[in-house]
Amino acid sequence: MDKYEAHDYYLLDELLSDEQKLIRQSARDWLKAEVSPIIEGYYERGEFPNQILPGLAATGSFGPYIPEEYGGAGLDQISYGLLMQELERVDSGVRSTASVQSSLVMYPIWKYGSEEQRKKYLPKLASGEWMGCFGLTEPDFGSNPGGMISNFKDMGDHYLLNGSKMWISNAPFAQVAVVWAKDESGRIHGLIVERGMEGFSTPEMHGKHSLRASSTGELIFENVKVPKENILPNKSGLGAPLGCLDSARFGIAWGAIGAALDCYDSALRYSKERIQFDKPIGAFQLTQKKLAEMITEITKAQLLTWRLGVLRNEGRATSAQISMAKRNNVDMAINIAREARQIHGAMGITNEYPCMRHMANLESVITYEGTHDIHLLITGMDVTGIPAFK
Repeated sequence: MDKYEAHDYYLLDELLSDEQKLIRQSARDWLKAEVSPIIEGYYERGEFPNQILPGLAATGSFGPYIPEEYGGAGLDQISYGLLMQELERVDSGVRSTASVQSSLVMYPIWKYGSEEQRKKYLPKLASGEWMGCFGLTEPDFGSNPGGMISNFKDMGDHYLLNGSKMWISNAPFAQVAVVWAKDESGRIHGLIVERGMEGFSTPEMHGKHSLRASSTGELIFENVKVPKENILPNKSGLGAPLGCLDSARFGIAWGAIGAALDCYDSALRYSKERIQFDKPIGAFQLTQKKLAEMITEITKAQLLTWRLGVLRNEGRATSAQISMAKRNNVDMAINIAREARQIHGAMGITNEYPCMRHMANLESVITYEGTHDIHLLITGMDVTGIPAFK
């Protein structure tokens, strides 16, 4: 049974609209009823629960900020963040699935695509009828995506795409892939590749100790004929995929708070129930130290992301500000997961409590969509004006 209770130490709910709180509560109620009871089993089996896709769509988790005319919910950025927080409170893999669909597939089609592409793809993606994936990372190019070798050639009436992508969430079951590849001049463009195109395959990756309830695979392109109308016409260059990652990293900054809150909530409850030396362990100073530091760090992260959400709603949030929040909040969450596991003692490593699963999941989150160290260097470059990447 999911006993989670929310924690709002600085009364930040007073800064939310009634609509934002209703959206969050609807998602929380659905997740508690439909996803929490099954997620541990799917995590252990290393499977994604495909049956939850219609429910994710119904909560508005697929493209929440996409305009209603294209099937989205037309919500603001804070609502998007709150949804991602609720999803990751249950499992990072569930949030990853929705985050990819929203920010890495629907976002570029909405922002960089043609009107025909928007009308063709966005409604089906918003409803969950189609799932999508985002092809940027390659086997040899992670933190340096500009070095990619995937490429396409103009064959007159179509493009011929070759290359491969790795560590791609949703790849094994996606109907649509937004793929980034270089043209013959070396310029990066986005292309929409559909399942069924000859030469396109999506082998699933196995052996993960993290994000086990998320489906991860490769994208293989062997002389794939991509229709010319499938190129994203309104933006090219490395800034195009990085703009998508800004949206996804914003969602991660909120999502990580959800994982931290789940660990804190479980640890707080356990500390009141577990008796040692004739009193609850929550009565001991060192346990209180852990809990007090947890809620302090969570509160700081909540304030950071709320302000970032306001700036993003106003169109003023910078990539560097988003990087700071992603890095800070994931680091905060993984440390809280570890401390919460200690409060649970030996029980903390079992699937009766969520801490170990969150801890393992966050080991991926701290690395993907910009590693912990890369985001530090982004902040360093922003404050000094000197890039340390090269």
